[in-house]
Amino acid sequence: MDWKLEVVVVPVTDVDRAKRFYAEQVGFAVDLDQQVGDGMRVVQLTPPGSACSITIGTGLVESAPGSLRGLQLVVTDVEAARAELVARGVAVGPVQHFEGGVMIPGPGGDWNSFVFFDDPDGNGWAVQQRPARG
Repeated sequence: MDWKLEVVVVPVTDVDRAKRFYAEQVGFAVDLDQQVGDGMRVVQLTPPGSACSITIGTGLVESAPGSLRGLQLVVTDVEAARAELVARGVAVGPVQHFEGGVMIPGPGGDWNSFVFFDDPDGNGWAVQQRPARG
């Protein structure tokens, strides 16, 4: 049996602001924006090339907005991904890598180059570079 992670709920305070951030600034596709009933709205967005989406909305979770940390996107070129985010107006940190358990400025080896950003509520994202697959 396959077990696939396909949706992660991200708690936000302002659904329209978060939708604009993820769609217009981060570049996620808007798959769904539906008012399900009184007090429940579901907006599903998917990163380009991803099989996993995020869902934001109202009436979905009891988690506090901004409490989700450690969300991770994987790209083949972290420098290009960072440049794209910066060009779209996302406040993203510099390229860093882990060395001896500490974050060091600059790129690292395979699987060891990262940039970090937060959404408007403070939910934290990492963008990790992975080697190109042949």
